[in-house]
Amino acid sequence: MLRLEGITAGYEGTRVLRDIGLEAKEGMATVLIGPNGAGKSTTLKVINGLLHPTGGRVVFQGNDITKIPAHERAARGIASCPEGRRLFPLLTAEGNLRLGAYSPRGRAAAEETLASVYDLFPRLRERANVKAGRLSGGEQQMVAIGRALMSKPTILVLDEPSLGIAPKLVSEIFEKIQQLRKGGLTVLMVEQNAYQALRIADFGYVMQEGRIVMDGPPDRLLDLEDLRKAYFAIP
Repeated sequence: MLRLEGITAGYEGTRVLRDIGLEAKEGMATVLIGPNGAGKSTTLKVINGLLHPTGGRVVFQGNDITKIPAHERAARGIASCPEGRRLFPLLTAEGNLRLGAYSPRGRAAAEETLASVYDLFPRLRERANVKAGRLSGGEQQMVAIGRALMSKPTILVLDEPSLGIAPKLVSEIFEKIQQLRKGGLTVLMVEQNAYQALRIADFGYVMQEGRIVMDGPPDRLLDLEDLRKAYFAIP
């Protein structure tokens, strides 16, 4: 469904990504893990159209979208849930959710999609009229994911969904992401919590210093001693 081919990219002359290649297959959950500064979020910016690569291609549903702007990628079905959530704090939870249905594909089914988001996150139905700035970190993350779903995406791109969330809610967020994948939605996720991410993934990539250094099914990656030492603090 989504494929990066030989992507090189960076900021103001500093190269961050070096010949990146990865694929998010339809109906599967793909995760990109790695230490801070590895280039994971930069990779998502290339996918979302917020950063244009200096080399390589972004291919979505068989079409080269490398030069297509961010808003058009969203209209084509690439929904982004950014790191830090980036909600409008003075708008209610439902107000933030409805902002996600701005594209024609989202507007056409806004009420139906809103109902499905509330079914996925029942807590948001209870907190619908509460300003986003007064929600807990976990509730804000639910709103951020729900807002992305309001656009009726073909693929959901998540950047660090567990960041800043109380530990007791992290498992719930990952369960909901897994539920979406089981429902047929394609998911591509960047996550610092490698163990949690690989538990719900179909395929994983490991990034270090702007390169993909390892890939494979989750059970293979979790069994690799080098990965276990690097990400789970095993001596």
